[in-house]
Amino acid sequence: MIKKLLLGFGIAAVFTAQIFASGFQINEHGARAMAMGGAFAGLANDPSAIFFNPAGIAQLNGTHFMAGVTLISPKATFRGPAPQITEYSIDHQLFTPINFYFTQQISKKFFVGLSVNNPYGLGTKWPSDWVGRYLAYDTSVETFFFTPVVAYKISDNLMLSAGMTYATGKVTIKKYVSLAPFNGDALVSLEGDGTAIGFTGGILWKATDKLSVGISYRSESKFDFSGTATSDAPAALASVVPSGDITASLTTPQNITFGLAYKFNDKLTVTADYQYVGWSCYDSLKVEFKNPAYGDLAAPRLYNNSFIARFGTEYKVSDGLDLRGGIYYDKNPVPDEYVEPSLPDADRLGFNVGVGYNLTKNIKVDLAYMFIRFSERKIEDSKVEYTNGTSKFNGVYNSSAHLFGVNFSYNF
Repeated sequence: MIKKLLLGFGIAAVFTAQIFASGFQINEHGARAMAMGGAFAGLANDPSAIFFNPAGIAQLNGTHFMAGVTLISPKATFRGPAPQITEYSIDHQLFTPINFYFTQQISKKFFVGLSVNNPYGLGTKWPSDWVGRYLAYDTSVETFFFTPVVAYKISDNLMLSAGMTYATGKVTIKKYVSLAPFNGDALVSLEGDGTAIGFTGGILWKATDKLSVGISYRSESKFDFSGTATSDAPAALASVVPSGDITASLTTPQNITFGLAYKFNDKLTVTADYQYVGWSCYDSLKVEFKNPAYGDLAAPRLYNNSFIARFGTEYKVSDGLDLRGGIYYDKNPVPDEYVEPSLPDADRLGFNVGVGYNLTKNIKVDLAYMFIRFSERKIEDSKVEYTNGTSKFNGVYNSSAHLFGVNFSYNF
C-alpha cells in the first residue's frame, strides 16, 4: 500500500528538476537585450552585461545603475490522455522576475559590478479536478541569484571578466494522491528551499571598429534542497501518505554563449548569439525521505544538451530614441517520454520588439515585448506514471506566453 501511494505521489513532483528545464529558465534580464532576442553577448554595452557577458562592463565608464522587471503571462493546454481528446487549460498566472545591476569603474582598467536577478522561476497551476491532478496541480519556483563580478580591460579592444554566484531557491509543489482502494483523494503539499554557488566569466574582443566578439560562461550550480511534505489525508490514512522531511540535490546546467555584434553604420547594429545549455548534467532524480518507512526514490531523466540561437537588431532613430527587434529558437532538452504537465516544455520561437528612450541626459527607459510560441508536443510513449502506477500519460500539449519588460537606467 505504501509503495503504491509513493508511486502515486510521483518522484517528478518532489523537487522536480523540470523546474530547471527550459520552461522555468528565464533569460530575459534586461529590456534592451530582450528586445534584441537576447542576442547580447557580443555587444554587452549596458549594465545587464553582468548576466549576458560580464566582460562588457569594462566598456562602462563611471557609475551605472539599472533596474527592471519582466511580466510573464504563460498559457498551456493538454488534450488527452490519449485516446481521449478532452482539453484542459492551466489557470491564468502572472510572474514578475526582477533584475538589478550596478557597475563601477575603479580605475582606467578595472571595473566591478553586481547583479540580482531570478534566472529560474515561474510555475503552472492546473484545475484541482483535472485528469492529471495526480501528476501536477500547483507548482511554483522562486530563485534569487546574487552575482558580483570584476572586469579587466587588457586594451581598448580586449576585455576579460570573472565572478561568482550565490543563489537561493524556494519550491512549492501541490498535487493530489489517490487513496484507492479507499474513496477520494488527498492533497499533498511540499515546500522546500536551498542554496547554490557557481561562477561566471566572459571575454569581449573588438576585432574591428565594426565587429565585436563575445564569449560568456555560467557554471553549473548545485542546489541542496530540504523541505517538508504534508497532506490533508484523513487521520486514519495519514500514516501511509508520503509526508515528513525530504532532501534532494539538483544541478542547474552550464551555459556557454558565443556572440557577435556588427555595426553597419552609426545607426544600425546587428547581433547574433549561439547559447549552449548543458542539460545532460541532469540524468536522474533522487529524493531522500528522512522517515525510513518510505525509503529513497530515484528515477531516470536523461535530459539532452540543448541550444538557443538568437538574432537581434538595434536602429538609432535619433540621439535619444532606439528601435529594436529580434527572434530566437530554443531547443528544449526534455525527451518525449519524460514530458509531464508540471512543465509542458517544447521547442519554441520567440519574437521580440522594443524601444529605448532617453528621458534625460542621465536617465533612460527601455521597453520590450516578446511573444513565445511553443511547438505542439504530441506524446505517444510516455513513461510518466499517474493514478497509482498507471503509466502512458500520452496526449498533446500546446503552450504560448506573452512577456513585457521594462528597465530604467541611471548613469553618472
